[in-house]
Amino acid sequence: MFDDLIRFETILWNTLDARLRAECDTTLGSLNILMVIDATPDCRVQEVAGALAITVGGASQSVDRLERAGLCIRTPHPRNRRSSILRLTAAGDKVLARAGAAFDRHLAALLGDPLSATQRDQFGATLKTLRASISD
Repeated sequence: MFDDLIRFETILWNTLDARLRAECDTTLGSLNILMVIDATPDCRVQEVAGALAITVGGASQSVDRLERAGLCIRTPHPRNRRSSILRLTAAGDKVLARAGAAFDRHLAALLGDPLSATQRDQFGATLKTLRASISD
């Protein structure tokens, strides 16, 4: 079961990533970070790391790349001078909208054909339960 789960995740990630690169000129990793920044009020690098279960250093490097690409900016935190708040730029909003729609469409096609709506709901609930059981 472990091998099937890991191989499924790898193939799914690689397939979605390739489609996003071809269609939207962005990566799945970048889209994930844009989604977290957009959904998290006063988002800091620490929130990105926590949401994606990656290290703070890895999150910071990824945010640096998005910042260099003009997709997000760091603004001073109003109450903590050692921290920054992440915000999407207009370009980041556009990439998020376009890539997010492509992601949703491709994910629905990849999971919608082999699974019924009930099976997808059960699969999602099971993954959520398992993830919560091993999270810190």
